Amino acid sequence: QVPLVESGGGLVQAGGSLRLSCAAPGSISSINTMGWYRQAPGEERALVARVTSSGWTAYADSVKGRFTISRDNTKNTVYLQMNSLKPEDTAVYYCAILIGLTPRYWGQGTQVTVSS
Repeated sequence: QVPLVESGGGLVQAGGSLRLSCAAPGSISSINTMGWYRQAPGEERALVARVTSSGWTAYADSVKGRFTISRDNTKNTVYLQMNSLKPEDTAVYYCAILIGLTPRYWGQGTQVTVSS
């Protein structure tokens, strides 16, 4: 179990912004891929964005152009900048360490609620 710790969630109005952070207990420089997932009530957990150690990124179609994932290896932290938030972005957001394309280690999640 890797104690990833997410923070930065909260309640925001539609059109607003939030930045999520995911802190790892040790160095992430050797971790190839980290990602953010989300799970809304009654839905399966789904990929939002992922970033490799070289900085390559990928996004779900629903968040392209609005969300930006980044990582700071010096701070052992991965970020998710979320702009132009919509009510349908409401979910619990989870940070993950991926092995290949498979998430293997999770954080505890942080709630994001977007009001209309």
